[in-house]
Amino acid sequence: MDFTPHTDAEVAEMLKVIGVSTIDELFQAIPAVFKITKPLDLPPAMSEAEVLTYVRDLAARNSGADALSFLGAGAYDHYVPAAVHHLTSRGEFLTTYTPYQPEVSQGTLQAQFEYQTMVASLLGMDVANASMYEGSTGCAEAALMAVRHTRRPKVAVSRAVHPQYRDVLRNYLGDDAVVEVPFDATGATDLAALQSVLGPDVGGVVLQSPNFLGVVEDLRAAADVAHGAGALMVATFTEALAFGLLEAPGNLGADLATGEGQSLGLPLSWGGPYIGLFAVKQPFVKSMPGRLIGQTKDVHGTPCYTLTLAAREQHIRRERASSNICTNEGLCALAVAIHLSLLGRNGLMRLAAWNHHRAEVLKARLAAMPGITLPFAGPTFNEFVIRLPGPAADVVARLGAGGIVPGVDLGRYLPELSDCLLVAVTELRTDADFDRLLASL
Repeated sequence: MDFTPHTDAEVAEMLKVIGVSTIDELFQAIPAVFKITKPLDLPPAMSEAEVLTYVRDLAARNSGADALSFLGAGAYDHYVPAAVHHLTSRGEFLTTYTPYQPEVSQGTLQAQFEYQTMVASLLGMDVANASMYEGSTGCAEAALMAVRHTRRPKVAVSRAVHPQYRDVLRNYLGDDAVVEVPFDATGATDLAALQSVLGPDVGGVVLQSPNFLGVVEDLRAAADVAHGAGALMVATFTEALAFGLLEAPGNLGADLATGEGQSLGLPLSWGGPYIGLFAVKQPFVKSMPGRLIGQTKDVHGTPCYTLTLAAREQHIRRERASSNICTNEGLCALAVAIHLSLLGRNGLMRLAAWNHHRAEVLKARLAAMPGITLPFAGPTFNEFVIRLPGPAADVVARLGAGGIVPGVDLGRYLPELSDCLLVAVTELRTDADFDRLLASL
């Protein structure tokens, strides 16, 4: 039986209107070598029930799903209150996509406006957008903003910035436009080295705090160095929860603050979706990528919300667009807003303080073990580096076989730290988890 929705006569009529005689002629622009000339080598079709069984079997083959994990480095195992999932699953939120007719999407716009307000407050900035894909592209967009604003082609990037963020920066700006700055013995960016690379062609400085090694950077000192050379200060991050305890980057001199917001209400979900928080000081608002929701009044004087800025190529001419970011991560932004509203200012501070305390407890216990040392003296938030008596990769493999992921093997990203592990601790790690990790080590 033929399930094609159009009859031969209908197909012939459509081809005649287009001005071609056959389907093959319609696709003649495709080189013959790329055309499929025989049926695809696919297994027989399955019913819905069979597909579900097949997918469940595949999922069961995943290793480490129930492992005790101390992984961090941009993906943090925090508790997400049930209310977050319940509310974001409501039909009026779950089915809402980018508001192409924003004025009739008042509920969506209000939720995004409240998200922006929370993000701006968290990061100590004047204005936040709604929003970015995730932290690494947000960081790259901020670097592009710095280049555009200063009309200088290069950015200086600390080697203590997440290596994947640095890769994305190079992809966006080009290898020649990214100048890397080393970190010092404390695990923080070497500010003297930063000073030495800030020539007249460097328009931005990118630092992460807490950085990839878990160390809290001196953003105020770095911002002073950047501004003294005429560059903008871009503060990035992978653990947004840290700003429940640490001073906001905007209060320390950062011009732009952007990073990953996954730890504020989004589950790990095997790698996504995540959300990029992005906020700036007032002078840079018109150069922001993405979209900006504003509050105003309608003709009757009633408060309402509107799409205030959309400097992207779907709204304006491509050559004038500041970015090709073409979504707003609306559902993820809503999850972040709900999670922050559930915590409140005091709850956010208490949760951040508890994360810091628990990490310090495990750090002290690990440092007391024979053969384990702390290579970096800088202050940390909820992840830190330990040095092992041998290759970290061997320890990860050995403990992984026993159902424990002890941390990130830093040798994968920084070869000189091949004997080091990056260990993350959140509120979900218990004393029993600590005991199990130490016994295995």
